[in-house]
Amino acid sequence: MTSIYIHVPFCAKKCPYCDFYSVPYRKAMAEDYVQAVIRNLHHYQNFDTVDSIYFGGGTPSLLSVKQISDILETCSKDFKLDSTPEITLEYNPARTDINHLHELREAGINRLSIGTQSFSDAQLKLLGRTHTAEQNLQTVRNAEKAGFYNISCDIMLGLPYQTEEILSETLHILTSLPVQHVSAYLLQMEENTPFYTNPEILDNLPDDDTSADRYLQAVYMLEDAGFYQYEISSFAKPGFESQHNLRYWYCQDYLGIGAGAHSCIKNRRFYVPKDVELFCQNQLQEEITISETACNPEEKLMLAFRTSRGVPISSLQPEAQKKLNMLIKNDYVKLKEKDCIALTPKGFAVSNAVIATLLL
Repeated sequence: MTSIYIHVPFCAKKCPYCDFYSVPYRKAMAEDYVQAVIRNLHHYQNFDTVDSIYFGGGTPSLLSVKQISDILETCSKDFKLDSTPEITLEYNPARTDINHLHELREAGINRLSIGTQSFSDAQLKLLGRTHTAEQNLQTVRNAEKAGFYNISCDIMLGLPYQTEEILSETLHILTSLPVQHVSAYLLQMEENTPFYTNPEILDNLPDDDTSADRYLQAVYMLEDAGFYQYEISSFAKPGFESQHNLRYWYCQDYLGIGAGAHSCIKNRRFYVPKDVELFCQNQLQEEITISETACNPEEKLMLAFRTSRGVPISSLQPEAQKKLNMLIKNDYVKLKEKDCIALTPKGFAVSNAVIATLLL
């Protein structure tokens, strides 16, 4: 069993905090790119049974419905699909057209990941987003009317000027909508982004303690609204966990297609160069190997710690097991059934430090 990730590296406008690979959208280049995606899917055909397909970006919703449909048709012809594959498309709420959403649903998309980020217009403006809080609302409501019953929304935490009250309003609005999944990410200051050198942003970033407070605020408010935390940044109503993203955390196979896409197949981790023109020109995408021994026991443990499932105590080294009582006492780790441990919300907030304590 494997998953397919399609990277669509086109954006109408680059967000100033984003370091994902993307280029300005051009209609002709997008068509060449789609044909290259299809060509590569043919190359990997019959690779394995596919249980999820994920269109990420970039802004995949910039592709036409026909282009998305052509890619999905190729997947269905060239691969054996699971009986009910999860097929996700990342969607920019700047486009609220219900007819467009209907067409996407009819094309085979059955899960939307909507980049709402915030329900505060001031915060959206700060983030350089091209949509408003009202467009967020309208997109989610129209998605439900169009037949989407598996809707995820992104929100960002630890933003400049993001007070407890501002985040509370965003979460209250979000959890009142027909949404089944939430991805809540702390802002990361990445080099080579405008945010990284913006004095206003740098001068008003919250400190680590305040960011942790906003994170825990989101965890507890989402939990109260029926969204349980199953991964550091992921919250779902029961039965609506992202099956595609779980493959990453459980160290299972996934195949990436497109410029900048990453893959992990049979313990080999590799990526495609971040070059749209090269991807379009090549008959087959170039694969650059990162590791031939990915998903080794240590990596599996590290990734498993990101999930609420946790890890067996017996999988830890004796030195690490000696540190457990201290971590449990300080509410960073909790005991689970079947001799397992998992991070608490407080532990998730400082996960890198806790995981390093147990694995290094």
